[in-house]
Amino acid sequence: MAGEKFICFLAFAIIILVIFDPARAEEACDGDIADLVHNCNQFVKKDGPKIPPSEECCAIIKKCNVPCVCSHITKDVEKTISMEKVVYVAECCNRPFAHGSKCGSYTVPKA
Repeated sequence: MAGEKFICFLAFAIIILVIFDPARAEEACDGDIADLVHNCNQFVKKDGPKIPPSEECCAIIKKCNVPCVCSHITKDVEKTISMEKVVYVAECCNRPFAHGSKCGSYTVPKA
């Protein structure tokens, strides 16, 4: 379960503006998606190096509903974010995904 919650963070960040219009993002997963997009997007974008997330991003990841967020991760979302970075960010925020867990179509690899 903790692994699933971790997924939220990144799913989080993970659940990107491309998929949601502002009104819908505010409602999705009790606002978790909108919060993740606003606070974590820069840490999970496909382009660029892995960078440690901000305290604000980690605060959102620690409280989000991971199963809900992951259920909103589509192939289109996965085109804009790096699921590997999502896993990295979640680990940095002390909410790691369980090996073998799924978020969208991504399966967290074994160590």
